[in-house]
Amino acid sequence: MESNDKAVDVLKTAILLERRGKAFYTQAARQSESKSAKKIFEMMAEEEDAHIDFLTRQFKNYHEHQEFLKSEPAPEEDERVVEILSEKIKKEINAAGFEAAAISAAIDFENNAIEVYSKRAVEATDPNEKEMYQMLADWEKGHHHLLHRLNEDLKEQIWNDNNFWPF
Repeated sequence: MESNDKAVDVLKTAILLERRGKAFYTQAARQSESKSAKKIFEMMAEEEDAHIDFLTRQFKNYHEHQEFLKSEPAPEEDERVVEILSEKIKKEINAAGFEAAAISAAIDFENNAIEVYSKRAVEATDPNEKEMYQMLADWEKGHHHLLHRLNEDLKEQIWNDNNFWPF
């Protein structure tokens, strides 16, 4: 019974993480003055919503049948969209402003989700549960990669804008 309790606890934690992420991204989109940053935050909120739906189906199935559903692979990020939005964001936002701070905070959200999902992927004995958490960890790593790239570009921008370079 202990492993069932752990599986349920991790599912509850995962759903809560995703709901908090959705709330954060939705609020960041509302507050953003940058159209491109707003699009990124809205896209991330939609992704979190997809995670919530997926995890809720898993939770319901596990509750009813004590087994996990087979997972679909995580969708690929559209690198062209990311690149276009990245260039627009760099022109639209202040590297030390709200949007940049929200991107930095979002990186922490994604790191936390990656840690929870990766840990459970290692611990799980059910192959579908293991696969599910690995897929979610990989999906969150894609989010992290996008946000990290934006953050690095913004850091570079603030260094250039403020003549922080020693040469």
